[in-house]
Amino acid sequence: MTAPRDIQAYLAEFDDIPGTRVFTAARARQGYWLNQFCMSLMKDENRRRFRADERAYLDEWPMTEAQKQALLDRDYNRAIDLGANVYFLAKLFFTDGKSFLQAVGTMTGMTADDYQAMMIAGGRSPEGQRSIREGR
Repeated sequence: MTAPRDIQAYLAEFDDIPGTRVFTAARARQGYWLNQFCMSLMKDENRRRFRADERAYLDEWPMTEAQKQALLDRDYNRAIDLGANVYFLAKLFFTDGKSFLQAVGTMTGMTADDYQAMMIAGGRSPEGQRSIREGR
């Protein structure tokens, strides 16, 4: 009989993939209120309140200061590192008048047109750095 695999160790292996953030149960717990804030933006009244005073609206949510700052800075990658789910963040993209393509393009450091062209061509090349830890 094989010993059961440590699920936490297994999930930690995903952190070694450059540019990849897997939305694990731990990230979901960490980002619960951040994602609830994003979901609140589905209501027009909340979008208007947020646009009127972003900081005041964010302060109504029990998020960490780092999470709030990531949202204020529109640093989507940092927000994901702090527990956001990209599909919840889409509510913020749309509140800002950005398409998913435009927002995700900024997360890669590419223009929306360059990102779209890359994706139409089949996505990122499998060549290049495949492991942060091993530097290869």
